[in-house]
Amino acid sequence: MAVRRVVPTIRSEAVRESRDFYGLLGLEEVMNHGWIMTLASPSSPAAQLSVMTEDRTAPVAPDMSIEVDDVDAAYAVMRESGAEIVHPLRDEEWGVRRFFVRDPGGRVVNVLGHR
Repeated sequence: MAVRRVVPTIRSEAVRESRDFYGLLGLEEVMNHGWIMTLASPSSPAAQLSVMTEDRTAPVAPDMSIEVDDVDAAYAVMRESGAEIVHPLRDEEWGVRRFFVRDPGGRVVNVLGHR
């Protein structure tokens, strides 16, 4: 299993203002579902930041996302390790397969793969 990118998530009700603020540093909007927006560097597209008001399909909002090349393998590894699965593995309508797991420090990690 390989990691493709790691994206921190900022919880905020000021999504538009955050887009404008981080745009001053060169980040551009690459995805916006209304409740989550992702910004990326045009010169280094894997350098990303998400701003989220809430997670509309999960019980909690994640602190970060880690995209992997095999989300099913990642899920199996986490379950076998005894890690707390916060949100079960599922396919989302916007084209990702994901689950949430809690890290040892209490942060919620959204582990995903694109279908």
